Amino acid sequence: MTNDAFYMDLALKNAQAMKGQTDPNPLVGSVIVNDNRIVGVGAHLKAGEAHAEINALRMAGDQAKGGTIYVTLEPCSHHGKTGPCAVAIVEAGIKKVVIATLDPNPIVAGNGVKILEDAGIEVVTGVMKDEARKMNEVFNKFIVTKKPFVTLKAGITLDGKVASHTFSSKWITSEEARYDVHQLRSENMAILVGINTVLKDDPALTARIPNGRNPIRIVMDSSLRIPLEAQVITDKQAETIIFTSQSYDKEKRKVLEDLNIIVIETSGTEHVNPLDVVTMLGEKGVSSLFIEGGGNINAAFLENKLVDKVILYFAPKLIGGKNAPTFLEGTGVDQMTDAVDLIDTDIQRIGQDFKFIGYPYYDNK
Repeated sequence: MTNDAFYMDLALKNAQAMKGQTDPNPLVGSVIVNDNRIVGVGAHLKAGEAHAEINALRMAGDQAKGGTIYVTLEPCSHHGKTGPCAVAIVEAGIKKVVIATLDPNPIVAGNGVKILEDAGIEVVTGVMKDEARKMNEVFNKFIVTKKPFVTLKAGITLDGKVASHTFSSKWITSEEARYDVHQLRSENMAILVGINTVLKDDPALTARIPNGRNPIRIVMDSSLRIPLEAQVITDKQAETIIFTSQSYDKEKRKVLEDLNIIVIETSGTEHVNPLDVVTMLGEKGVSSLFIEGGGNINAAFLENKLVDKVILYFAPKLIGGKNAPTFLEGTGVDQMTDAVDLIDTDIQRIGQDFKFIGYPYYDNK
């Protein structure tokens, strides 16, 4: 590992430690080195607060002058809730800036680098760029499209089942896998299920981990069948939004809204339109959506090419049964050539289970 890669790796680790805290801002880490010594370290902690470069500069103080700053994302060039980091770097007397990736935000997009180069500072880009891009996959999509990054998650048996034919499903996966899911819930701004999941399991949809952040709870309910005693209605642990169709129960909506539940009508006449859900959540500033729905919900999002990432927890179990539900139902494809390919895949061992990660590739469909 080169010196640049070593220090950038440290900056990436600092940024990654803040996952789930900075939404809708990106994860950013920074390290300042002078005379082969680390003199400043920083990360962006929360939207509206100081950026990673500023925190590192504050730690370094006068020792920043003549040094090299490593930053995982191009320093900003605009005045937002904080001042432009590129200008602060120039004023600190930094002589070299090493950047992992340029900022896809249209109001930055190379402008930060220009400020630095115009000031005579040496700029190097692309160091550990792949790692930096993946770390900020949520931000990179949201800042360009204004729609949330959508992750579809399921816990399944090796034969693809999410329950037996009698709908017995607790527990398919191990305790370690379930803890990992709660961590993912905490890292996402919103979590989505269908009404059938609420009726069958009455889930709380909270992140039950130390210092975990509860996501906004989203329920797709085309006619407002949700029970008023459901946990997502009564526990007040997090905000709940119900997306419904044009065929919803008008009286039930008023009751729900009196309970401070947000009800949003979509364009679907009898079913909730998932395209509307994604668009409207983006308009509300929700940058990441975690789907824990049943087979039909999962299929609706995948068939509309709305899923950006798939996470499957495979338990080493076999259920069998042609009537046992699977994690992906709906109509399905007609030909194998129409199957959705998953690329950039990875498999990890968690407890006795296997965690699979892949990204749907739609360009060839």
